[in-house]
Parts: sequence; C-alpha cells; structure tokens
Amino acid sequence: MSPSGNTNMKKTWLAIVCLLAALNFCNGQFPRACTSVDVLLSKECCPFWPGDGSPCGVNSGRGVCQDVVISNKTLGPQFPFSGVDDRENWPIVFYNRTCQCQGNFMGYNCGECKFGFSGPNCSVRRLSIRKEIFKMTTLERNKFIAYLNLAKRTISADYVIATGTYAQMNNGSNPLFADINVYDLFVWLHYYASKDAFLDGDIVWRDIDFAHEAPAFIPWHRFFLLQWEREIQKMARDENFTIPFWDWRDAGNCEVCIDELLGASHPSVPDILSPASFFSSWQVVCSQPEEYNRLKTLCNGTNEGPLIRNPGSHDRSRAPRLPSSAEVEFCVSLTNYDTEPMDRSANLSFRNTLEGFADPRTGFANRSISSLHNSLHIFMNGSMSSVQGSANDPVFVLHHAFVDSIFEQWLRRHRPALTVYPESNAPIGHNRDYYMVPFIPLYTNGEFFTASRDLGYDYDYLAETGSVENFLMPYLEQARQIWPWLLGAAVVGGLITALFASLVSLGCRRKKQKSKSEETQPLLMEAEDYQSTYQSNL
Repeated sequence: MSPSGNTNMKKTWLAIVCLLAALNFCNGQFPRACTSVDVLLSKECCPFWPGDGSPCGVNSGRGVCQDVVISNKTLGPQFPFSGVDDRENWPIVFYNRTCQCQGNFMGYNCGECKFGFSGPNCSVRRLSIRKEIFKMTTLERNKFIAYLNLAKRTISADYVIATGTYAQMNNGSNPLFADINVYDLFVWLHYYASKDAFLDGDIVWRDIDFAHEAPAFIPWHRFFLLQWEREIQKMARDENFTIPFWDWRDAGNCEVCIDELLGASHPSVPDILSPASFFSSWQVVCSQPEEYNRLKTLCNGTNEGPLIRNPGSHDRSRAPRLPSSAEVEFCVSLTNYDTEPMDRSANLSFRNTLEGFADPRTGFANRSISSLHNSLHIFMNGSMSSVQGSANDPVFVLHHAFVDSIFEQWLRRHRPALTVYPESNAPIGHNRDYYMVPFIPLYTNGEFFTASRDLGYDYDYLAETGSVENFLMPYLEQARQIWPWLLGAAVVGGLITALFASLVSLGCRRKKQKSKSEETQPLLMEAEDYQSTYQSNL
C-alpha cells in the first residue's frame, strides 16, 4: 500500500476512534465501588445494581451477597508456602463476601448477562461467530483495529488496578489503586496472574503462575478472551463485535504483521513497528518483571516504552518454525487432558502439548524446545516473548483465540466430562474449583471447561462442519422460548375446529332432511360452500 493510502487509512480509523471516544464504559478487575477503606476493612464487595438500588440486584432476583466458599482440595507441591501471596485462596485476602449471581445474570453487581445471553432479562440466547482475520471484510478489520486503539485511549469507568500488595495497603486502611485504560487493564490482569511471588527479604519464588504451566492454562485464557471481548462490545456499544483469530498453521512468517493489520517492522529499526501503523505509537506496560521483583512492587500501569516486535529473528534452536497442521492434529488426538504432575513436565498431556512444553510429535515433555502456543510467543521476539507482558502486543489476542479454537476441537472430538478436569493435586490456582485469579466476579476453572457454544460463541472454520445445526440453533432456541404460546394456540385452534366441524355436520343433516326428494347438488359446490364457511369462521 502506498504512503498516501496508509495515511488515509489511519485518518479513517482515527475518525472512528474519535466518534466513539466518549463511550468509556468498561469492566474488568477490582470494582471501583469495592476499593474504599470501608469496603476493604469490611471485606465485603457487594455493590448496588443501579437498576433497583439493591446490593447485587437482590430485590430484582439477580443475585445475593454471600460468603466466599473456597476450595479445600489438596494442591500440588510446586508452591510449598501458605499465607505469603495475595492470590492464595482468591479473593479471600481482599474480600470474603461477594455477589453470587443467579439465573443468566453475571457481573460484580449482577448487572450483566452471562456469556451467550442478552436482553433486559438476559433471556435471549445468542451465538456469535469468531472469524479468521483474513476472512473478515475490510470494514470488519478496520473496525477491529479502531476498537483496539479506542480501548488503548479509554479509561475504565468501573474498574481499577492494585498498585500495591495488601500488606502495603496496611491491610486495607491505605488503598493503593490506579486508573487504567481498557486495553491495559487486560495486560495488567495477565501480568498479575503470572507474576512471581514475593517472599521474606529479597527472596522471590518463580515457580508460581495462576494462568500458565498447569491445567487452568486453557480455561483461564478462555474466560480472559470472553471478558476482553465483552468489554470491547460495551465500550464501543457494539454487541456484534467478536474477536478475530489468526490461523497460524503452516505459516511461513507473521502474516498479520503488515501495516494494514497489526503493524509491519520499521524499515530501519527492526525491533519497533512501522510509523505507518497505528500501533507504532503504543506504549507498553507491565513489561519489567525483574525491576518489580527487585523493588517488591506491582506493575502500576505506567508507560514503559514502545511496543517491541521482530518476528523471525528469534532463537531458532528453540522454535525452528511456526507450528504445522500435523502437529496440531497430533495434539488434538491426545486423549488425556492433563497428566501428573500437571505442570511443564507432564507427558502425553493435551494441555501441556498445546501450551508448548511437550513435543507435538510425541507428546513427551521437552524443555529444550518451545512448540505450538509457546512457539508463537518466541517467534514474535519482543513484547510477546515475555510471559507477564505478552498481552501488550495485539497479536496476543489473535493468537490466543486460535489456541482456544484448538481446545474447542479437542472438546468436540473427545466430549470429556467435567470430572476429566483435575479436582485436586494441581499446582496452586489450577484445581477445578479454584477461583480464577484475579477476576471479580468470581468464576472457577471448571466453569470454563465447557463447549464454546454453551458460552455463546463458535469459530467459523469449526461451525462449517455443523452448518445445519448452527443455522437452526437460533430458531430452535426461539421455538423453545415460545412453545407454551404455540401449544396454547394449538389447543384453542383444535377446539375451534371441533366446534366448526360439529356445526357443519349438523347443518348438513338438516339440509339433507329438508331436501330428501330433491336432486343432490354437485360435489364441487359442496366444496365451495365449505371453503367459504371455513374462511368466514377463521
């Protein structure tokens, strides 16, 4: 594309961003309503729902404020400590009472609909389709990029991030929270779930991660993407927006790294993005884990420099190429979701192979290589290559959406019961009933070990295989919702028909008796009389 074409494209996107800039509704982590001294000391996060002014919308039957019940199942040996990290038994350190939503409601105050539902009473079933980015129209792609830039410039209205530990907040009497934009809110969430643990003195424990290297890797990121998608929809007031994905199987390079999409490399400084890309102006956050560890502090969301990406200039001994279709197929064929010890050393584990710690040709753990999911992060050779700061690069969203679609392939092929997901002995944060860190409202890992259609979405290339079912699904759902009316109409119609038939029969008998001696009328005439009478009765 010519420089003038790039300039016009940027102007178009900028116009869309400006048009939507006033719509700064958001959602995400610590609710603003739950960060005051009074709430932190009471440890009760049950905000009012504006619809009726009651906590958790209890007066409208949306939810109730109740005690948080945490899982007491045995954890794995990877984190041999207790009471040293705010994320243990999430969210007990901060809150021991939260909203428990009922029916199809969700949200920190039960003011939203569950994924896959909409309408004022959250009773309308929805199914959205996530598309491969190269199958989107130009308008859809431009809108996606405009929404990303809008999210980077829109401060969250409902949520803030913690800039200090609970101890640094003096156990709640000195709140340490900060505003953050919609996009960086999710960068912070990913950072906070995967950051190292601070122990006494200068000791830092690295073998802890609430979103990676264990069974919750897949359901955690499934919820993460759904929440990210929901916040973009709310921010842009576009409920039809869906996250695109990039099918990187057998790709020779970073096909999305062009200025028309997520940004090409700078012509003279390959580690940064082309000035023709919107993303060249982006600043990253939460990208200095070693500095945070040294200072024993949390990422506070401040800018730390430009987005870094240099695809293909990585250590090829770890990731010689992007994943192949055969490797993905082998991974999906593995029957075990996870295997002991349910960490990076798990063998013949679908989760560990998909995450990239096992060889995608054998299923056996191999720490000398990075495959499948991990290989994409390594290949990007920049902000994406650091676990804690990887969500800074918008390629992250496209990549993880495709990883999620591979999980969906596995679910459809093997149809596992929920009991397949480990209930105990997984690393901290990864048991089935552990609440996912650091999300409020609360959800367990097991709740998102379920089919995507149950959560209201599908992938275009997977939906094609069940096109008839997907086509009929919305109509079947509508029929299910109105079947009582249909049944009632059928009963009434039956009664009317029976009454009409009786009247016709009686009339015919009287006519026959009256004109016994007269010639019988033609059958066609009887039919015409019947039709006319039927129409008038209708």
